[in-house]
Amino acid sequence: MIRTIQELFKITATLVIGSLILVNCEPDPDQLGSQFFQDGAKGTEVSYPIIAYNSNNNDSIRTDAARLQSATLGAFTESQFGSQKSSYVSQVRLSGASPDFGLNAKLDSAVLVIKPQYAADSVTTVTNEDYIYPVGAVPAKRVVSTYPVIKYGNTKIAGKTLLNFKVQEVTDFLGSNTDVVYSNKIVNTGAQIGSKTFDGNVHLVRVTKDGDDTVLFERTPALRIPLDSTFFANKIINKVGSPELSDAASFIRYFKGIRVSVDGNDGYIFNFDPTTVELNLYYKNDKDTNGIITREQSVYMMNMGASNAFFNQIAFNRTGTPSATALATTNEITGDAKLFAQGMGGPGFGLRVPAVDVANIKTLYNNNKIGIVSAKIRIYTDVTSWSNNYAKPNYFVVRQRNLTPEPGKSQYLNDYLVDMSALYGTGVYNLVKAYDLQKNPAYYDIGITQTFKNIIEKESPNYDLILNVGSYTTDTGGNLLGSLYPTLGAQNFNTRSYTANRAVFVGTDLTNLANDKSARLILTYGQKQ
Repeated sequence: MIRTIQELFKITATLVIGSLILVNCEPDPDQLGSQFFQDGAKGTEVSYPIIAYNSNNNDSIRTDAARLQSATLGAFTESQFGSQKSSYVSQVRLSGASPDFGLNAKLDSAVLVIKPQYAADSVTTVTNEDYIYPVGAVPAKRVVSTYPVIKYGNTKIAGKTLLNFKVQEVTDFLGSNTDVVYSNKIVNTGAQIGSKTFDGNVHLVRVTKDGDDTVLFERTPALRIPLDSTFFANKIINKVGSPELSDAASFIRYFKGIRVSVDGNDGYIFNFDPTTVELNLYYKNDKDTNGIITREQSVYMMNMGASNAFFNQIAFNRTGTPSATALATTNEITGDAKLFAQGMGGPGFGLRVPAVDVANIKTLYNNNKIGIVSAKIRIYTDVTSWSNNYAKPNYFVVRQRNLTPEPGKSQYLNDYLVDMSALYGTGVYNLVKAYDLQKNPAYYDIGITQTFKNIIEKESPNYDLILNVGSYTTDTGGNLLGSLYPTLGAQNFNTRSYTANRAVFVGTDLTNLANDKSARLILTYGQKQ
């Protein structure tokens, strides 16, 4: 134990998190920590039970284009949280104003292409060495590589989970890609214009010419949903030259968009990049070559990229579940025995170090001259409610909550904890450290050393901490996006809206305050004798 605490002192000193004040002198930074174990100094680790309570997000979260670096689709039901379904709504634009499909254009098919995240290291390959490529009857090799989509939920129902997707026309104008949209927004829909039964796998198809390996055809792994060709022929191909196709503003009011959803309530949820969704129209038209008319195959790729308004609709049904009971009876004063945390707009939970413990630690600091080396909050998953194979959360978004804000101001602070602001990117600090995620229970440490030091040493407010499933987002260089765009609010740059994980945690154990699995503050400090 002493050796571990000595290492904590050295780390703290190296990072210069804050002032480790024991005596009325200012030692060199590289001597901080070691002084505590000289001349009879000692280190101490103590644990305090804290108040932990459920925090209701009202099953709503922003899921508009500004927030969805990744979108979700699917449905999933389990006993603790009930059902969760995610649908995708998007505008569709023309690739350019007033398209020309050529002479006597006739639509053959229309296909919606969605590219889920898949496990690239789990591939099954089937090769046909004697394949004849139909265009020109070319001898070739056809290779089909099959990848499982990365799923969260019940991946095997009756041996293999099938999701039944349907596509509907949206009849409400969806606005702009800069509009703020929440996950509980409802849009009106018209006719069903497509459907697909999906087995959870995507396929890379590659055809190469015999002899020189020229690539004749290649199709990327994707979920491909066939659409109603008659609908799109009448809606687009046969409308060439009409005012509705003359410009983008007219078109998105004429064809307002699509909604993709899942029939049924159970299965799994997967993620995809919304800016890579495609809607392709395959058609033939007349081609005149020196007076010889032939039918030419063409494809018109409609625009479903970042210029469009899009969002996720997320629906919950908690009826009769433990999470519904807990959210209806949550107690922010004395705490809740179990905590229910769920991504994509589901609940989070709050943590508070009791005022009496803060006062006692301040007394130790003022009278006994202790120096805080480490402060962390530890939470455990609840083995009685959450012992399963579902992937546990690996991170949390943590923000402070002021229970007595000034009039007109939000309770929730929108910046990072001071620990994260100062130390993210140093390589030696993680706001959240997860342990034993493949076991039951798993546990998590939330590092709040500087935040808590400021409470004790500088009389900073003892704000609650609110945790939600998700992580903070970064750019390609690993920089926190919230730090790069501070005026937009650090807390706004996170993955909460598209992180499907959830878990049940041990909260405040009022019947046994010594329960080492209940939510706790673990404090390490040094004291000179």
